Amino acid sequence: MADARSAHDTRDLSPHSWLVAAGRDRRPDAPLNVPPCPASNFVLGGQRAYARDDGTPGWEALEAIVGGLEGGAAVAFASGMAGIAALFDDLPTGAIVALPDDCYQGVAGLAMAGQRRGRWTVRRIAVADTAAWVDACSACDLVWLESPSNPLLAVADLATICGAPRRPGATLVVDHTFATPLTQRPLALGADASVESVTKFIGGHSDLLGGVVSVRDPKRLAALRHARELAGATPGTLEVFLAARGARTLAVRLERAQHNAGILAARLAVHPHVAVTRYPGLPSHPTHEVARRQLKGFGTVISFDVHGSAAAAEAVCATVALIQHATSLGAVESTMERRAGVPGQEHLPPSLLRLSVGIEDVDDLWADLDRALRVAVTR
Repeated sequence: MADARSAHDTRDLSPHSWLVAAGRDRRPDAPLNVPPCPASNFVLGGQRAYARDDGTPGWEALEAIVGGLEGGAAVAFASGMAGIAALFDDLPTGAIVALPDDCYQGVAGLAMAGQRRGRWTVRRIAVADTAAWVDACSACDLVWLESPSNPLLAVADLATICGAPRRPGATLVVDHTFATPLTQRPLALGADASVESVTKFIGGHSDLLGGVVSVRDPKRLAALRHARELAGATPGTLEVFLAARGARTLAVRLERAQHNAGILAARLAVHPHVAVTRYPGLPSHPTHEVARRQLKGFGTVISFDVHGSAAAAEAVCATVALIQHATSLGAVESTMERRAGVPGQEHLPPSLLRLSVGIEDVDDLWADLDRALRVAVTR
């Protein structure tokens, strides 16, 4: 619906303008914004019969926005993990999967569960080990990259890895939820699919669950849509409406939050109660040079280790007032949590805090964070 009617008007726009213009119904008297369409079935004789099979205008609007931004075509799912599961389910029995040593615990959990059932074998590779990833491209059936990684924020050399020769039939996927298509475009670098959790930056307001997988190959697109249909992994009516509305402001939200994150990271790096600060924009970060070459922005997420124990880090989270002690990321509000306290992340440094920086006043954020560090760590 939205793709065809808006493509001729928006094909030459910058990404910032695309976010605002794409996915709209251009017919006379149509609502300016695609409204929620709470329908399970449709009157027969047209292009739609049943929503799970044929979609809704709301799904299509979101897919047009994100797919165009990614430089491909998108399939919306009920969650990021639903889209990820569809990609893993396409693997043949006995497949070999290359997975980062630092990645979202849900993906690691899914991969290891499949290995326990004998579905595939998992190889873990350090995000920054480019040579090992290039080797994996020729030996593995699924090469799964996450860049920047969660929560250590390592940036993979996507240009080199995506351009490496791949095993026939292999699939290379990049989860770039932390980057968004405004700072990197994996499909343009040669990835077969890119994944984003719409829950995070696309939606941007901590009020929905959703995911999207973008591809260029029409056969992969059809396969993903069929997988969504069979699994019933379809996005909800309200969720796609909120996600499309949130996407309209992604560029301005990301610009403000990245500005804030850069300032906070620099200040945390010299704070007396912080042992380590990880942010791709800092020259001290191990993959800073790759990030500088590859990314158009360094993101809004910082991870840092508090001096002291896990209890000291938990105390920081309990002491902040403006920053929210909550999981997830990419929203207008700043959130922070101790990641080693999350099941599946126990291997991380016990005092590591992941801070997702929002759009608040940066000096207010710093005052809140500095006070919490000084109060909590010196108890």
